[in-house]
This record gives sequence, C-alpha cells and structure tokens, in this order.
Amino acid sequence: MYKYWKVICRYGHVGLRNEVSVARYLQTDNSVSIIDARHIASQMPGVKSNGVLMIGAIDENTYMLGKQAEKNNFYIVALKNYKQHHANKRRA
Repeated sequence: MYKYWKVICRYGHVGLRNEVSVARYLQTDNSVSIIDARHIASQMPGVKSNGVLMIGAIDENTYMLGKQAEKNNFYIVALKNYKQHHANKRRA
C-alpha cells in the first residue's frame, strides 16, 4: 500500500534571484510520514534550500492526474533534459 503527496517546491536557476514554484507528486510507502515526505521533496534536484512551500496527502487518482501534468510542465521537462544532457556529457 502507498501514500500519495502533492508538494509545492521552489526551484531556482531561472534568472538572478528568481524562482519558480512547481507542484510535484510523490508516491511513498505507507509508513512514510508527512515529515519524511517533506524531506524527500527537499532533496529533489533543483529544489531551493527551504524550498518546500506546501505538502499534503492526496488520493491515488489525484496523484495519477498530477504525474500526467508533470509531463507537460515546461520547467520539469527542461530540468530533466538538462540533467540527462549533462549526465551523457560526463560519460563521453
């Protein structure tokens, strides 16, 4: 069994002293507390220090809809492509 979370995170690297807030959706083991989920989100690549603005438990359907929305989020797509590009450069 799983728990599902919606987390609003502050991301940086969008210009001098600028940031963007992005909703992220997490699936965790049922034993994970809200504090644990907050810690997991705060360790995600690109999240600013003290970057978790909001976290709340959601149902599985909301999680699935949110994961689909993440695929269309320009910032998340760009972040993943940037990470993948630089990982490939390191291997070459």
